[in-house]
Amino acid sequence: MTSELKKFIQQYGHFNTQDMDEIVNEFAFKKVKKEEYLLKQGQVCKELFFVRKGCLRLYYTVNGVEITVWFSFEDNSAIELSSFLSGVPSEYFLQAIEDSEILIISKSKLLKLYKTHSVMEQVMRTFWEDVILNLLKRFTALQKDSAEKRYLDLLSKPNYSQRIPQKYLASYIGVTPTSLSRIRRKIR
Repeated sequence: MTSELKKFIQQYGHFNTQDMDEIVNEFAFKKVKKEEYLLKQGQVCKELFFVRKGCLRLYYTVNGVEITVWFSFEDNSAIELSSFLSGVPSEYFLQAIEDSEILIISKSKLLKLYKTHSVMEQVMRTFWEDVILNLLKRFTALQKDSAEKRYLDLLSKPNYSQRIPQKYLASYIGVTPTSLSRIRRKIR
């Protein structure tokens, strides 16, 4: 059950088998139903999630309209970074959009691992840097690329085009569902 998590962690740093086992044993397993929330606006994000199966969506609302920021599929992490790091209430929602299986570690357990496994702090710093770089890349694409290009980029990622409802895809690329329909007709 934890081999995918071990691979994920090892991309940020290497541990001997015993240390790796101790680290992954700190994660708790949870099944999450479609549309279930892991975080709601106003709550403090106190957990880091790893998706074993399914898909999670990070979004916020403006005047009742949902704006999707991020999707997390299998073998990837999910977190609301600003709330997790600062301890302030979140402006975001983290929701399963499919029945999902996740592994969870609390911030307090993560901080404990920093003390018991000194390399863990370096691993997490590298992880945070990766998260921030991906967010900057996404932000730049939203500012620089056309909606059509953003949609075409998503088509190269089968998980997005095959598993994400169109209303969430539209929100993710920064257009209305009607505009996404026009883009899709134009591309065909």
